Amino acid sequence: MIPDIECVIEASCMINPSEDPDKVAAAVSNVLAEPEMDTGDSMLVARSRTLASLEKIRQAIHSRQQQKTYGRSLRKNLADKSTRLYFNKQAAFAQRIAICQEADESPLGPITVTISSPEVEKVMGWLVS
Repeated sequence: MIPDIECVIEASCMINPSEDPDKVAAAVSNVLAEPEMDTGDSMLVARSRTLASLEKIRQAIHSRQQQKTYGRSLRKNLADKSTRLYFNKQAAFAQRIAICQEADESPLGPITVTISSPEVEKVMGWLVS
């Protein structure tokens, strides 16, 4: 069951000159479910206000039993009332959710998912529990 927690979720990534913006949007949609997307010349930003949009990430965490890996990344990137995760853009386009420990691990730049909430610890718990 998805808890009813107030949150703002934002996924962002660069659109490199060699990339098709539609493919970048598809990659982001493979990570974040049903976001509102804004595409600029070189940046894509997707937003959601519901934890349901994180369900694909949560399923990937549990299907691969990577709760500890994701939990470490969420805690490492925790600042005030937000945290973030980095995902490989190429893997996301291929419908595979692959976490990057650092932003520079993804050759074309990562998809950065930022989760902000007054109850960010509960959101983190839901993702990895």
